[in-house]
This record gives sequence, C-alpha cells and structure tokens, in this order.
Amino acid sequence: MIALIQRVNSASVTVADEEIARIGRGLLALVAVHRDDETRDITRLAQRILSYRVFPDAEDRMNHSVEDIDGGLLLVPQFTLTADTRKGTRASFTKGAEPGKAEAFFDGLVSECRTRLKCVETGRFGANMQVALVNDGPVTFWLES
Repeated sequence: MIALIQRVNSASVTVADEEIARIGRGLLALVAVHRDDETRDITRLAQRILSYRVFPDAEDRMNHSVEDIDGGLLLVPQFTLTADTRKGTRASFTKGAEPGKAEAFFDGLVSECRTRLKCVETGRFGANMQVALVNDGPVTFWLES
C-alpha cells in the first residue's frame, strides 16, 4: 500500500458539486493499493500515517505526528499512485489491485485509523473527486507499507 501524505492547514473533497469531507490542520493522505498487498499492510500503513512525525515542535523540528497534535486526517483513494511510468508517455496500472480488493483495503485503512484518531474523513472510492488543500510547508512524504 502507498500513502502520499501532505501536511495541510485544511483540505476538502467535493463530488458532483457537493463537499463530502473537510479537515482543518492535519494530513491529507492519497492512498493506493498494490495487487500484491496483504491484509497486514493495512495495519502497517495506518501506523505509519498516524505516527509519522511531520508537525513542528517548540524548536520548529518535525517531531510531532498527527496523533500528537490531535489533527485531522483526510484519506483519499487514488489508484494512479500505483502507476508504472518508466516507459513511454502513458502510465501502466498493472501493479494496482483490482477494484474490489482496493476498496476493501481502503475501507480497512479508514477503520484502522478511526480507532486511533477522532477526526478521520474520506474521499469516495471510484468517484471523480475534486481535492482542495492548503499545503503547509509544503511538506509531503511518500509512505509504503
């Protein structure tokens, strides 16, 4: 599993002109599932997202996690993160999980994160989403399970 996490001051998701999710200070995580991912990857990725230290401490060092600051988490499914872009000018998505597995793993990640953080919002699997964010820093990290 992959999560591209971004430290944000705010983020939201809109589908068909309706805002379906919004957070304030916290993390926006774009999430993808590989075809070879296993159930244990869900717990590992949740742990990494929630404990990754990206927020500043009193000395302005990145020593706090989203859990430490009691921030928000916006999880957005994005299968394109599994793309193989090494050749040509069109991505190949053969490494991505089939939609049923991907949705189940994404839902599992959401559930796992909700057991540890009170503000967890989500995008909509399979929908055409507009994602808005105010990136703080910018600070962006690529995490894999």
